[in-house]
Amino acid sequence: MIKMSHAQRLRDLLEDAIVEGRFPPGTKLDPEALGREYQCSRTPIREALQQLAASGMVKVVPKRGTFVTQLGVSELVERFEVMAELEAMCGRLAARRITTQELSELKDAHAACRERLEADDANGYYYENGLFHHCLYRASHNAFLTEEATRLHAILKPYRRLQLHVRHRMHSSYAEHEAIVAAIEAGDATAAEQALKDHVHIQGERFTDLVANIERLHEVS
Repeated sequence: MIKMSHAQRLRDLLEDAIVEGRFPPGTKLDPEALGREYQCSRTPIREALQQLAASGMVKVVPKRGTFVTQLGVSELVERFEVMAELEAMCGRLAARRITTQELSELKDAHAACRERLEADDANGYYYENGLFHHCLYRASHNAFLTEEATRLHAILKPYRRLQLHVRHRMHSSYAEHEAIVAAIEAGDATAAEQALKDHVHIQGERFTDLVANIERLHEVS
């Protein structure tokens, strides 16, 4: 088992707090307040914030402090466009390179999504959905692509989480997962690529839903 540093554990806690909306986009993160809340010294707080800054989840503004990254509509659309292309590439490569064990893990993650869907648990589905996508990244067997997809996935977490609370989005997301798994299992690289691009890309009603979700986040920031 890999032993996590105190800073890494703190980073994960802060990331979860950002994703869950406790620190909405635009929020200033006060190291002293964080130290009191998480009962730790400034050193691991500083290291955790540096790690979050490297991932893009927070932004350090000289002489002002550290803020949770706040993206406008155009910035988000641009990032979702790139995310769609990265995941499409992961799907295309995974259809050719996935191992038997990795396919089993992907199906397990898909089954876990179904359980959360049937329980009408959007937060639980979000967690299992993340595992599903990370299975795909690893199955591409391209370390650089996996790293970049994982980094951008982290930046978009707060917004992807809110999307799952849109009515019927969990059901459509699961149906899209079905098509992705089927294409990868069949070794159909073209179908897997298109299925993932359609799954992530924002257009039409999903675009207007995203705008509404951004407004909700900004209202509480």
